[in-house]
Amino acid sequence: MTARVALVTGGGRGIGREAALLLAAAGMRVMVTARSEAELAGVGLEYVAADLGTPEGCAHAVAETARRLGPIDVLVVNHGIGSAHERLVWEQDPKVWRETMRVNLDGPFELARLTVGGMCERGYGRLVFTSSTAGEKAERSGSAYVASKHGVIGLARAIAQDAGPFNVTSNAVLPGWVRTAMAERSASTEAERRGISVAEVWAERAALYPQRRVLEPIEVARVIAFLCSDAAGGVNGEAITVALGGIW
Repeated sequence: MTARVALVTGGGRGIGREAALLLAAAGMRVMVTARSEAELAGVGLEYVAADLGTPEGCAHAVAETARRLGPIDVLVVNHGIGSAHERLVWEQDPKVWRETMRVNLDGPFELARLTVGGMCERGYGRLVFTSSTAGEKAERSGSAYVASKHGVIGLARAIAQDAGPFNVTSNAVLPGWVRTAMAERSASTEAERRGISVAEVWAERAALYPQRRVLEPIEVARVIAFLCSDAAGGVNGEAITVALGGIW
């Protein structure tokens, strides 16, 4: 059988990079995409640089994957922006709201719109969206991020209903705090705002979980890789929390 073709967004670092490498190790033909060509080049897989917050960027990533590797069987939507720059809702800059939705929700919709129809025609597909524990719970000063991550779960579940009859599954993973570059930026912002050290911020985050630590990207990536596999054919429309047993 011809190897499955996977497109992994946000694949230059963190969770996306680890997921892409796991899928490649499982025998898939993997394309990684993000905005930073320098980061993508270091992954060691096929890559295409694109702004996934625009319809044109999403179309470019999908078209390049199909041209170079073949039709997309597996879509991992992992890119996004965080909430470190947000404010209380009455102080929120509408530009922040629009930018967050453009990247975190409009992009995932465009990517799904461009790929799911082909999956249904071929009778096979796997979609996995990286949401967040903020997709089910709210944080202070994070209206745009929280709303976008709630929306990602809804999108994944809606696709599960539309595409489920065609052997296409769609699920979301909801990580807690993960030691990624995006989370490091938010830690630095929080530390500066509160007048404490970055190490203290991370210690507080770790204290939220029974294991008294935060996640490593590979731990989330392993769940994503499972949901992309044939073994996960019975899992559809789910929002799976990966948070060390914590409530956040």
